[in-house]
Amino acid sequence: MSERIYTAGLVVIGDEILSGRTHDKNIAQVASWLQVQGIRLAEVRVVSDDIEKIVVAVNALREDNDYLFTTGGIGPTHDDITVDAVAQALGVDVVIHPDARAILERYYEGKPGGLNEARLRMARVPDGAELIPNQKSGAPGIKVGNVHLMAGVPHITAGMLDALTGTLEGGAPLISETVGCWIPESEVADLLRETEQAHETCQIGSYPFFRDGKIGANFVIRSTDEDDLKSCVDTLCDGLGTAGLDFTPGGI
Repeated sequence: MSERIYTAGLVVIGDEILSGRTHDKNIAQVASWLQVQGIRLAEVRVVSDDIEKIVVAVNALREDNDYLFTTGGIGPTHDDITVDAVAQALGVDVVIHPDARAILERYYEGKPGGLNEARLRMARVPDGAELIPNQKSGAPGIKVGNVHLMAGVPHITAGMLDALTGTLEGGAPLISETVGCWIPESEVADLLRETEQAHETCQIGSYPFFRDGKIGANFVIRSTDEDDLKSCVDTLCDGLGTAGLDFTPGGI
């Protein structure tokens, strides 16, 4: 019996992402971090600063996955509405977390304006939530049930992920190997399919490219089982070699 696969969803929140003004960097770093934790990022949704749309996305992804992460919308401005949306999705009130308030009081002590009403918004959490430490800017992330609310600024998100490292239950980490070949992927589609089907724990992704006037593809083999991964790579390379194709372990 194969080991259970733990999954996570991610909701990226912000009009600035959808408009193209801001280029999202969190999807890649959240996916990479989850992989190390033995959790697979199964779905990502990018939604606008609209409470009802956030509620729909949060409820769908938290119910379909072991974990849900959100990025964006937990700052001090009027359009930072993620806390309100998640509270609505969970059917709980929004409250001021006393520890978050104390953190912000210390962080803003001596700074111009101090802990004003806008900054106090960053102490608001869905009732029953815990805090995710933030060593970068004071305002903490939020954990409530299987939902994790994190900042939209990538380096702050990275710090919150560091704080969560080792705290979530996951399965075996997903490992991968790449094989590159100068050939249109359509010419080896049958080989890829048959090789994947012969290795129960493996998935093969095909990523074509056009370079130096030639068509090629990198084949990425992923598995949680190191022995099965090696067997799958060997089978694919044998098949490419039998077909008279030159291939490059590690990718092109």
